[in-house]
Amino acid sequence: MKVSIAIDGPAAAGKSTVAKIVAKRLNISYIDTGAMYRAVTWYCVTNGIDCQDEAACSAIISNVHIDLKLDDTVWCNGTNITEAIREPFVSSQVSYIASYKDIRLEMVKQQRAMAADHSVIMDGRDIGTYVLPDADIKIYQIASIETRAIRRYEEDLEKGIQTSLEEVEDELRKRDYIDSHRDFAPLKPAPDSILLDTSYLTVEQVVEEIINIVKKKMGEE
Repeated sequence: MKVSIAIDGPAAAGKSTVAKIVAKRLNISYIDTGAMYRAVTWYCVTNGIDCQDEAACSAIISNVHIDLKLDDTVWCNGTNITEAIREPFVSSQVSYIASYKDIRLEMVKQQRAMAADHSVIMDGRDIGTYVLPDADIKIYQIASIETRAIRRYEEDLEKGIQTSLEEVEDELRKRDYIDSHRDFAPLKPAPDSILLDTSYLTVEQVVEEIINIVKKKMGEE
C-alpha cells in the first residue's frame, strides 16, 4: 500500500533524524527537503552569490543539480557536499534561500516528482501545507527553543564545528522568524496535522510515536 508521510516543524526539532529511521523501519523512501535548500545555499555561497539577493540566487537555480543518494549522501553538480551543507556558513543563510519563491517552486517540483510513484516520508517546513497537501499522514514536530538549541549545539560539537550555545539559540530564533514570516509557503502546521512535542522524548520514543500514528491511520483505510 502506497503511503505519504509529511513531517513539518522548525529547525532542530529532530525531523530529519526521526524521518530517516522511520523510513528504514517502514521500508519507504526518505526525502530530505532541507538538504536540497542547503545544497542551493552551498552553491550560492561557494560561487560568491549574496544569499540575501533574491534575484541573483533565483537566476542560478537552473545551474544547481542536486542528487540525494540512497546512502543519505547529498551531491551537487557531481560534488559530495553531505558534510559541507551542515557547516555554520550554510546554516546561517539557508532560510533566505528557502524563502525565495522561484527557488521553492523548482524544489517543490522535484520533491513532488520524487513522491509521485513511491511511498515516501518527507520532512521540511511546508510539506503538509504546500508540497504534499494530500499526504496521508501529516505531523507537525516541535520542541522548545532551549531543547532545539542544545541538540544543534551537541551535533555541531560532534562534527568539530566550534560555536557557542548562545550563538546556536540566536541563530535558531532568527531562522524561526524568517521561516514563519516568509510570504510564500511559510512554516505553519497544516489544519489536519498531528502535533508532536519532542522536547522530553528520546529519538526512539518519537520514532515509535510516528510509527504508531502510521499504523493506526493506515489501519483505518
